[in-house]
Formats: sequence, structure tokens, C-alpha cells
Amino acid sequence: MENSKEQNKEMSAQESLDLISETLNNNRRCILQNSAKHFILWGTLLLAFSIVIYELLHVTRDLHWMLLWFAMPVVGFPLARLLGKKGTAVPQNVISSQLHYIWLAYCVFAVAISIVAMFEMPSCITLLLVALLGFAECYSGLLLKNWPIIIGGFILGVGGAVVAMLVRSEAKLLVFAAGGLILAATGLIVKRQYQ
Repeated sequence: MENSKEQNKEMSAQESLDLISETLNNNRRCILQNSAKHFILWGTLLLAFSIVIYELLHVTRDLHWMLLWFAMPVVGFPLARLLGKKGTAVPQNVISSQLHYIWLAYCVFAVAISIVAMFEMPSCITLLLVALLGFAECYSGLLLKNWPIIIGGFILGVGGAVVAMLVRSEAKLLVFAAGGLILAATGLIVKRQYQ
């Protein structure tokens, strides 16, 4: 009789572990689905802004067009907020909180580096920002245990930095266009994985 009680306790413990594991997997899936929408949004914005700024610089040779980069978060944050309100609610847990802070830190670093670079080192800004962007994407993939995000971030960060070092003209901005494509493609891949 005592043996059957122990088996019931073990089954209950195992069932609890299974339930916890299932809940964590469902939360991760929900966070990934939400992340996919944001990767697509920011990838599309990055692609559009980089092409527009490149064309304006190429045609006018006026570096003041670089200030348009500061309009990207002005457009993107309200759109991201709307995306967040549509669809399923994202569970608030350690992973969603860490993802939020990774991308918030990227935004703060990107703006700060951009402001400093405008005055001190304009030629290095692409290299720094694309490396940071790739790192943020790659680290997000590590948190979410998702290989397409990890690989996309690595390609974006390392590949983009190498291209940024090799290109010596305003065509360097097209690294961000490629980065936008990588972000959006990553979002589409993740979206397909978790439909």
C-alpha cells in the first residue's frame, strides 16, 4: 500500500514537471510568434529607411539626410505598439522581460552612438550599429532557443560589419538594407515555424 502511495506521489511530481514544461514551451511559442511580427516590422522599416536615405545621399550628396535615421523609431515605436495590442497577449516572464531590455538597450546604444558618431567618427557608425543589431538579434535567438534567429543575427552582425569595413562610400548604407531583409526574413521563417 505504501508503495502505491509513493508511485502516486511520483506520478504527481512527474505530471507537475510535464505541466511546467508544457507551460514554458507554450510561453516560448507565444513570445516567438510575437517576436516574428516585430522582426518583420523593424526589418521592413530598416530596409525602407536605408534605401530612401541612400538614394537621397547619392543624389544630393547632402549628409544632413542621415538625420532621417532618427525618424525611424518615431515611426516604428507606435507601429510596434499597435502590433503588440493586436493578437495574443505575450506572457510576462523572465524571457519576455530580457528580450524587452535587450532591444531597449540596442535602441539606447544606437541613438547614443549615432549622436557621438555624427561629430567624431561618422565613417565607423555603420560598422558599430550593424554589429550591435546583429548581436541583439543573435542574443534574442539564444534566449528563445531558435536557430533561425541566432543564425540571422550572426550573419547580420558579422557579415554586415565585414561589408561595412570594405565599402568606402554611401553604398555602405545598403548594409542596413541587407540587414532589413535579414530581419524580415528571420521574422517570416519564425512565423512559419509557429503558425
